[in-house]
Amino acid sequence: VSVLPPKRLHQDFYNVYSFCRWSDDLGDELGDTNESLRLLQWWRGELHALYRGEKPSHPVFVALAETIQRHKLPMAPFDDLIRAFVQDQTVTRYADWDGVLGYCVNSANPVGRLVLLLCGYRDEERFRLSDATCTALQLANFWQDVTVDLRKDRVYLPLHLFARHGYTVEELSALRFTPAFRAVMVDAVNYAQRLFEEGLPLVQLLDRRLGLDIDLFSRGG
Repeated sequence: VSVLPPKRLHQDFYNVYSFCRWSDDLGDELGDTNESLRLLQWWRGELHALYRGEKPSHPVFVALAETIQRHKLPMAPFDDLIRAFVQDQTVTRYADWDGVLGYCVNSANPVGRLVLLLCGYRDEERFRLSDATCTALQLANFWQDVTVDLRKDRVYLPLHLFARHGYTVEELSALRFTPAFRAVMVDAVNYAQRLFEEGLPLVQLLDRRLGLDIDLFSRGG
């Protein structure tokens, strides 16, 4: 969690981060698909109960409740994140960019929107630019973790790039890093680069400290 946003928001950022961290761990750290799906369903139930006005019992939701109330955060971004972790348990291949970007709508973009909401921004133009930045960061993470994801039988590289360059998932599984694989990665990296460039104007539309934070994340990505 960055220290650049105002100090008064640090605890709220920690609270949102804790929810994201727990959601991620329930989806990725158990090593059992059925157990992950069961616990993610329970986690979603806790979230929905919170928004129905029921008193939370889990420490993450006890802390998060104050942040939600203070900043009037909608449920959708939190729910979308859980949806992405559920999707990771059931979908391991993506035919084209539409599929990959559809995943990023739930897995990455809600985080950026929550950051904007915590900082008092609620307009669609900033949301749009944030979505481009967050999707680009998600793609950059995928492209550096191709073999890590492969060990979980997940391939986020869109398969139409494989067909375009004459590469196969079987070759990827055998760790054959051929010129065809390099061509796939060049296309994938260029796609993410365009999204980073699309989202970069967001930096100029934010408070200076938050803008610096986003600028560093974007250029680091």
